[in-house]
Amino acid sequence: MRPPALTSTNPRPPRTKWAWGAAFLALLLASPLAAQRGALTLPRSLDQLVDQAATIIRGHVVSARVERHPTLTNLHTIVVTLRVHQTFKGQAGQTFTFRQYIWDVRDRYDAAGYRKGQHLLLLMNPPTRYGLSSPAGLGQGRFRILVDRQGREYALNGHANAGLFRQMSQRLKKSGRALQPSLAQLADQHRSGPVQLDDLQNLIRTLAGNN
Repeated sequence: MRPPALTSTNPRPPRTKWAWGAAFLALLLASPLAAQRGALTLPRSLDQLVDQAATIIRGHVVSARVERHPTLTNLHTIVVTLRVHQTFKGQAGQTFTFRQYIWDVRDRYDAAGYRKGQHLLLLMNPPTRYGLSSPAGLGQGRFRILVDRQGREYALNGHANAGLFRQMSQRLKKSGRALQPSLAQLADQHRSGPVQLDDLQNLIRTLAGNN
């Protein structure tokens, strides 16, 4: 089954049909290291990401700027602010701001892939004592919201959702937690590629509600 033709919800200049196809293919085939360059993280499934996250939100990026840490001035960081549309775990106001450490020089020039207007679903780690945070599992807990030609919304993380539901059903059964049949089927059958946003949000609500 072919993946749906998707586009980002943040505004972009017009592109040719070929360019859109090539860009989306590159996104699907992105290496796990592409989420934040040079970072190695253990693969985690959605239930583990939800358990690890202190705050889970969906919203649009209002601003993203690279600056040095105010105290640890040798560290380069990016400060991202989102206009919050929905909160699934933790507490967030109308806006949510976090400061993330970036260690690769290339991330300083492209704001680690964060852009104004970008529509994201983020599973955020609790801040450290130095006020630093990041998506759980880095690219694994950072989902871009994409839209197909019919206007349906999909979510895709920095690992192209590969292994997002790996052994999740087995762990949930052992802990006495259960999913709705349709969500359980999705978790058992999905291997990689976009997931409908409504399904992902329902999974997150279920998992966060059982924490």
